[in-house]
Amino acid sequence: MSMRLIILQLLLAVTVANARNDPPPSSDRTWAPPNLPNYEQELAGQRFNNAGTSRVSINPRKIYGLAELIDIAQRNNPETRVAWERARQAAAAVGLSESAYYPYLVASASAGYDRAFIPFPTLEVNPNKLLNKGLGAVQITGGGSLVTEARVYRAELNAKWLLLDFGERTAVVRASRERLMMANVGFNGTHQKIVFEVTDRFYKLGTARQQVLVTQSALEAAQTVEQAVQARINNGLATKPELLQAQQQTAQSAFDVEATAGAESDARVALVESIGILPTVPLKVAGLGERLANVDQASRSVNELIEQALSQRPDLVAKLANLHAKEDEVRKVRAEYFPKVAVAGHASETELDVSIANSKYFGDTRPTFGAFLTVELPIFDGFARDRQLDMAKAELRAAENELAGARDAAVREVWKAYTDFKTALRKQESASKLVTASQDAFDAVLESYKNGLSTYPEIVSAQRNLASARSVGHDTQSAIFTTATALALSTGDLARPSGRPLRPSAVRSLER
Repeated sequence: MSMRLIILQLLLAVTVANARNDPPPSSDRTWAPPNLPNYEQELAGQRFNNAGTSRVSINPRKIYGLAELIDIAQRNNPETRVAWERARQAAAAVGLSESAYYPYLVASASAGYDRAFIPFPTLEVNPNKLLNKGLGAVQITGGGSLVTEARVYRAELNAKWLLLDFGERTAVVRASRERLMMANVGFNGTHQKIVFEVTDRFYKLGTARQQVLVTQSALEAAQTVEQAVQARINNGLATKPELLQAQQQTAQSAFDVEATAGAESDARVALVESIGILPTVPLKVAGLGERLANVDQASRSVNELIEQALSQRPDLVAKLANLHAKEDEVRKVRAEYFPKVAVAGHASETELDVSIANSKYFGDTRPTFGAFLTVELPIFDGFARDRQLDMAKAELRAAENELAGARDAAVREVWKAYTDFKTALRKQESASKLVTASQDAFDAVLESYKNGLSTYPEIVSAQRNLASARSVGHDTQSAIFTTATALALSTGDLARPSGRPLRPSAVRSLER
């Protein structure tokens, strides 16, 4: 049986050694790796379905609003699950670091057989010299040996407990807790990112839909102008080139309708992607409606928003936690310069049976135990600790600079989002007036053209101005929503968890 096992091990070793681990033979063409067909067959065996990896069922008859889409995305988007698993991993790392405070126990058992020999000399006694009490009465004339066989059975329990390390374990635990905080706020930041993406793409889809309506209105206006030109030609008041230009404008407007319809489809795919479902899933999305701007954000000063962002943004909290972790790393390395005090002990039960020169086995069973107090002080390690301390200090300085840079970037982001939001609010009233004026101008020029008082270039210009004004009006309305969402993201208000107000000490830590 043992020979068969050895042969199988040799065959396995030969198989592994002969496995192909080759890279592509050249850089100028594609190639087929040896196991590529197996992967392709495995992929082909996985059945495709419209739901994909979605964990939420979509009702094809229901019209989903923004809040419902955000809820679906937070429950279904794979990024939230990845961030959640990373937070769980960081929590487990805290428990792993805390295990250093407990004693280390290990139990072992062994059984074995040992065959050895003990060499011994052969003695020859000379009687004459022995009677005369002379030297050399006993002489070594050769050698021999005894064969011994031993059977050993042993069960052992070892324990070691670190009592004093001058703060090294404490620094490790604190650093792991700071990394847990980074993972937790990273989880919240992922939710805020998803909320922003869904909101932004929801508004972009609404804008794309409105652009379709604008181009359809432009097409209707172009058809109206074409009919007016045809009526004037029938009365002998217009020329053939004017009709051809009107038909060209109608064809261009029809093309714009198809182009905006394609843009609407792309916007819908982007929204579905942010939610975490496949584009093949039937999903009805509500329109923008007549939502009002965020009055609370509009009434607050930019300094208040910046102060709010600097105290609650997840990325800044993560940078601060990273700074604390680097400080603990420095403490850990410094603790390695001091001795470590530990207590160790062992207890075992050993049975030893011995046979000498094919005799019967004899032996006994005895317990053994012991306890020790150990002190370990490193004297020289080739300056390894010095280099580790230099590296830890450099990482600490880098973390300080990263926090400072992130604070400056947050201030710029809040300032820009606030400016864009205020600009969008100011444009809203002007855009509404522009649409009204353009509509009135087009109606007046069209009526004047029908009565022969305006020229064809004038009515074409009025038509284009109306289409442009409608597009600007819808863009302005969408900009209010998107800039308000961007401002909320820049201040850390999107999907913010409920909790107690931030302590002043935390604010001072961020301002370092």
